[in-house]
Amino acid sequence: MINENSKSEAYASAGVDITAGYRAVELMKTHIARTMTSGVCSDIGGFGGLFELDLDGIKKPVLVSGTDGVGTKLKIAFLMDRHDTVGIDCVAMCVNDIICCGAKPLFFLDYIACGKNRPERIADIVKGVAEGCVQAGCALIGGETAEMPGFYPEEEYDLAGYSTGVVDKERIIDRNQMQAGDAVIALPSSGVHSNGFSLVRKVFDVENRNLREPVNELDGKSLGEVLLTPTKIYVKPVLELLKQVHVHGISHITGGGFYENIPRSIPEGLGARIEKESVRILPIFKLIQNAGNISERDMFNTFNMGVGMSIIVPDDEKELALKILQENGEDAYLIGYIQKSEERIQIC
Repeated sequence: MINENSKSEAYASAGVDITAGYRAVELMKTHIARTMTSGVCSDIGGFGGLFELDLDGIKKPVLVSGTDGVGTKLKIAFLMDRHDTVGIDCVAMCVNDIICCGAKPLFFLDYIACGKNRPERIADIVKGVAEGCVQAGCALIGGETAEMPGFYPEEEYDLAGYSTGVVDKERIIDRNQMQAGDAVIALPSSGVHSNGFSLVRKVFDVENRNLREPVNELDGKSLGEVLLTPTKIYVKPVLELLKQVHVHGISHITGGGFYENIPRSIPEGLGARIEKESVRILPIFKLIQNAGNISERDMFNTFNMGVGMSIIVPDDEKELALKILQENGEDAYLIGYIQKSEERIQIC
């Protein structure tokens, strides 16, 4: 029920409709309900989201948190007038970071800032957030929608999120266990994910082209459809892997591509040698490179190129790791190995 007593004519005259926020909450409740887990102790609408930690089997719990947004990929959502997928991106950018420490995401909160609160659109955004939470196995326990007329255009919004997970201290991934000869495994991306879109938008001049027109190089799919493909969430298969394999490093390939992200999981004195011919580059990246006349190094230094996450495991466990990942829905494959080197990454 919408509380009409809270309606303010004066505030509405300034462009803020308080009751629209209440309508949006009512519309999103069915989506949020899908994410509920046993730890949730509060309903949507309170001043804080409550979550009870289940510490069964965890000796020394360590909380791991991550926060991120969707970035200028949102501009594609505005142009396509589709808003039910970017929430998945928002969740993915947070939980995929958390899993790099070996932590299981527990809960998520979102923040939506908009020029005008259109309840159906806000509910669509939260629908995507809820889907991302379901994929990650975490609960959506709260959020905030801020109507900010004059700050954002009426048809635009920004979306950011925050997640917290937990890991037993003795099971935190320790990159210092890594050694020369370890294998580097790739988990395929679903597309561009949610990075590099300022360059993507420039290359394709998205504001001045038909994003719904089929593109031959994309197997007849439209450019808009491919660019809006949500970021893949790797939480569940990676958690299964961690139960059975000694993982020495995980990298979420986001902004900065291979050159920025893979070295973050590697200790001093070691480097990753990536076999370029092994990388299964998606058609969208070839299209971006050709359309923008971008160097190969810049491509690998900006985009995931078809690899959303890299995992480093002992050489004698690589086949088991591949088997577990593949049994959990990931078409994982080898792309390189760790070597003694002062150069943190080589793409050869």
